[in-house]
Amino acid sequence: MTDLRVSFAELVTLLETIFLRFGTSEQTASILADNCARCERDGAKSHGIFRMQGYTDSLATRWVDGMAIPTIEDAAAGFLRVDARNGFAQPALALAREALIDRTRTNGIALLAIRNSHHLSALWPDLEPFAEQGFIALSTVNSFACTVPHGGHSAVFGTNPVAFAAPTQTGTPIVFDMATSSMANGDVQIAARNGQALPPGSGVDTNGNPTIDPNEVLNGGALLPFGGHKGSSISMMIELMSAALTGGHYSFEFDWSGHPGAATPYTGQLIILINAALAGGAPFGVRAETLIDQMQSAGVSRFPGQHRFANRKSSDDLGIALTTQELNWLETLATR
Repeated sequence: MTDLRVSFAELVTLLETIFLRFGTSEQTASILADNCARCERDGAKSHGIFRMQGYTDSLATRWVDGMAIPTIEDAAAGFLRVDARNGFAQPALALAREALIDRTRTNGIALLAIRNSHHLSALWPDLEPFAEQGFIALSTVNSFACTVPHGGHSAVFGTNPVAFAAPTQTGTPIVFDMATSSMANGDVQIAARNGQALPPGSGVDTNGNPTIDPNEVLNGGALLPFGGHKGSSISMMIELMSAALTGGHYSFEFDWSGHPGAATPYTGQLIILINAALAGGAPFGVRAETLIDQMQSAGVSRFPGQHRFANRKSSDDLGIALTTQELNWLETLATR
């Protein structure tokens, strides 16, 4: 299919139109469109416009409230809570962002607990702006039950990603964002769509038998945690941090059976922010560069986030690549 090139601003405008068409407020449409376009621009195909079907289905079935107005609660000097009120997590973060930054500057560290929220995107767009301002940031979010704990026989955990971002002296932050399942659920869906097999050890079928068929994983099967019992333990921690600590739902606790097609997990998100300027000794950014230099000396040629930054530059220079089919599909959503 022929690739077309659209600017970041053009894609944001188109996505905003879609969100508004499906019943979000203008503010929510703006925040989600920017987030989704950033993922597409940076080459995160499993979290870019691919996710628009999930967003619109969740909105159309009223599983998520696109008009929700989140509320912020002051739990303690370094502990903020936001009730997303069955809305998306990104507007909840936007509401609390400045207060979280102010608390972190004052206290050295602060925590944001978001509950009753839906998060369907990557986590690095939430954290990268903090690192660009000189903060260390960590975030976890749980999802819907689609991953079998190590030693178990049925899904309990979500894909349960964890993301980390840290500033450097050069200004280009260190950022990683990874699922604690063997792979992201969106990547399984893309593999199914493209008729591709999964890597061995990715998942099991409905009977708990190993499978490389993405359709078997998606239809009654489940993913496995990465790294066996080690990844399973991290995924369990993320359930506790993202659900129990925030007051949100565990990945197995909500029921969306009455909303066929809904795809946004109704869970929670935790963000921890640290003021890197308070590091002892040499500035944190300098120390971060020292580690990077040593890793390069050891032969490392690719660092977390590097591929995204390269895609971003290409998209900024040439435009974001979309196929004719993708663009037509988005335009159809915008006018449906």
